[in-house]
Amino acid sequence: MNGSGTGLPRRGALLLAGALAAGAVVTGAGTGTAAVGADAEQACAGSAGSAAYRCARPGDLVGVTLGELHPTQAVLGFDQVFYKLGRYGSDRDEAAGDFNKRFDDWCETNGQGEAASVRDGARLDDPASFSCTVPIGQETPETIAPMKTAVVGPGGKLYLTDGHHTLTSFLEGPGGSTRLPVRLRVTDNFSSLSTAAFWQRMTAEKKVWLRDENNRPLAVEQLPDRLGISGFRDDRYRSLVYFTRGIGYEVPDGATEFLEFSWGSWLRGEHDVSAYDLTEPGPYLDLVKAASKSMAALEADAVVDDGRTAAQLGRIAEWNGGKKETGGAFAKLARPIDAPKPGKLAGSLDFKARILPAPACTTTLTGPRNGPLTVASGVTCLERAAQRGPVTVRPGAALVVTGSTLEGPLQADGAAAVHLCGSRVTGPVSVSRASGPVRLGGPGCTANTVTGVVHLTGNTGGVQLAANTVTGPLACSANRPAPDTAGRPNDVRGPRIGQCAGV
Repeated sequence: MNGSGTGLPRRGALLLAGALAAGAVVTGAGTGTAAVGADAEQACAGSAGSAAYRCARPGDLVGVTLGELHPTQAVLGFDQVFYKLGRYGSDRDEAAGDFNKRFDDWCETNGQGEAASVRDGARLDDPASFSCTVPIGQETPETIAPMKTAVVGPGGKLYLTDGHHTLTSFLEGPGGSTRLPVRLRVTDNFSSLSTAAFWQRMTAEKKVWLRDENNRPLAVEQLPDRLGISGFRDDRYRSLVYFTRGIGYEVPDGATEFLEFSWGSWLRGEHDVSAYDLTEPGPYLDLVKAASKSMAALEADAVVDDGRTAAQLGRIAEWNGGKKETGGAFAKLARPIDAPKPGKLAGSLDFKARILPAPACTTTLTGPRNGPLTVASGVTCLERAAQRGPVTVRPGAALVVTGSTLEGPLQADGAAAVHLCGSRVTGPVSVSRASGPVRLGGPGCTANTVTGVVHLTGNTGGVQLAANTVTGPLACSANRPAPDTAGRPNDVRGPRIGQCAGV
């Protein structure tokens, strides 16, 4: 039995759980939860996509692709994702005679235990290339418990309420794409609500995190509309909490959504992360030690955030499980990158050091914008923007586009830098004679979708071209050095020409 969500009877969204489902079906007028009766069951049988998700009941397991999911938070702990990406891209698990951790993580997320077999060249986007220990249909409450969760919203859209870090790591890692399949557990079906009532319900039931990377309030409209690290903001306190797991707190049974963010909110008043160099293991470990000791020192009934107590959030009664720094979870975290089994922190920092930094913005544009855009000087950043009209980058200027849509051609000649991450472009993309880095996808930069030709020529600052979807020709010439895919080839629907023949 392969560990896939494919080849299964499709009741639209692959509603699979049956009697194993965790949570009861809630019905009744005005609840906002779907009641699926015999007539609706028959209608659902022929449904697909979002129409089918409207039929999902609480407890159902649904087969989805990553591109169908909508986030319910605007921030991630990037360093947590970087650890996973470093581990997923490493061969140290295989060298130790194990399967790469990404396959175990996928099987666990899918409710199927851990990896049972992995073929040579296996990829997450080809679930037939590996198998899990628990076949589909033989799940147990124990294997379902660690699955990620989603709420069905208006129009049958799926809103992810747990698993943003894990699924982002799948998307950004080897074999990752918006087409990658995974299963989720539905906790609620609010598809009958209006959009306004849906968000009111989500907010009231604390199923959405509307705070930014500085813990300031956000509007629903500021949430990213899709997964991908480039669409999120980096919350360093959320990363800090991840590294304190097992040292200052443990995730309790029945944990509420966004538990780690609650800890992060509290730690903001206790420790200043800006006082530490978070690119070096020594200072970072000092911060983890100080933060986790503060967490463990709390009284069980101390309120941490939003009425939740330290005990409810899983605070550990004794720091590091009562062990010294040289033992327990803290010692494991502190292992250097050259150790046989490096610690999570070292793995995260090692991956982070490989990320090509974007230049600092001098002008930032967000939201909808109509008409031509000419970048004549400085660094213009489009962040979660919707640009309708051609974009031109003049010699010496730089453009950074993240989590945006561009409708119209993008042309840069002699630019200082061009970074295109996690964005959709309708129209040709031409970048020539750039003196600095040209980045379309790669470590820390979500892949893009371009409808039209992509032409890269004569760039001398390095070209990173990884995991993008290009509907049209991809032509590269005279770039020094040649374009680098960072181990993640592109999906090109047209001819690949010149230096891009093998990417």
